Amino acid sequence: MKIFNLLLSISLWFAAAASSFGETKIRVGHFPNITHAQGVVAHALSRQGKGWFEQRLGPGTKIEWFVYNAGPSAMEAIFANSIDLTYVGPGPALNAYTKSNGEEIRLIAGAANGGAGLVVQSDQNLKAAADFRGKKIATPQLGNTQDISCRAWLTDGGLKITQLGGDAQVIPTQNPDQLGLFKAKRVDAVWTVEPWLTRLEQEASGKVIVEEKEVATTILVSSVKFLNGQRDLAKKFAQAHAELTDWITKNPEEAQRLIKAELLEETKSDMSPQVIAAAWKRIVFTAETPRAAVEKFMQNSVSAGFIKTAPDLSKLFENP
Repeated sequence: MKIFNLLLSISLWFAAAASSFGETKIRVGHFPNITHAQGVVAHALSRQGKGWFEQRLGPGTKIEWFVYNAGPSAMEAIFANSIDLTYVGPGPALNAYTKSNGEEIRLIAGAANGGAGLVVQSDQNLKAAADFRGKKIATPQLGNTQDISCRAWLTDGGLKITQLGGDAQVIPTQNPDQLGLFKAKRVDAVWTVEPWLTRLEQEASGKVIVEEKEVATTILVSSVKFLNGQRDLAKKFAQAHAELTDWITKNPEEAQRLIKAELLEETKSDMSPQVIAAAWKRIVFTAETPRAAVEKFMQNSVSAGFIKTAPDLSKLFENP
């Protein structure tokens, strides 16, 4: 009993100390992708005790990082109040915005454009959407950004695509599993994001036939609860994100080293500097809000059948 009371007293003391020192915890999500460079780099720096956001958001600020495979999972975490902010693709963010009638999600900054596309088996003559009739295409997750892009592209090309099949079969598959399936030729193509696009190209002799150069691949979103309750903190985070984006652009070699180390920690799979450097060339890192690209993506979501009617996006974009 004495030990229990002692432990209880210690835990209460730590809680009181954290409170008295004004400790603030911000929960942030990202994916183990190069297109989420800001999240990956900042996570690496937090791991080293040199936190980018921690240093800029004031004493007592702690960033708690969460890693997701794809957007729908991150949006579920926002809905569950498990995270405050996350790097995510526009597809899941738009779905979440629509699902919540505009009450849960706000887009507060851009993060990356490009770095996604469609790679096919080099021994198959696949060029246009019509060529994929009866074919199998892997995407990272049902309803994620690349999944929506793939379905919209096939639909616009004249194929009938449903969530369960149609003229071509779109198969939601986690990024690391795509490589093995592609090598074994169990899928004909993959619509994915960097570094997997480059890895499929270099390690599995894949051929890229569609490259999304102008598409907003990654954005930074906040929960409405966090934005309304901690607006000053959200503003500082967005500013620090913009500064980090600028640093990454100006220091690509150091950023790539940090990304290589962090991705190894997160995925337990090492990646060559050559793969990261090649993937880097396909991506443009920017903190500017990609309003036009997101509005275009909304049309893709409607075309792919994930959203029945395009909602009013006026509340989605918010500068904290």
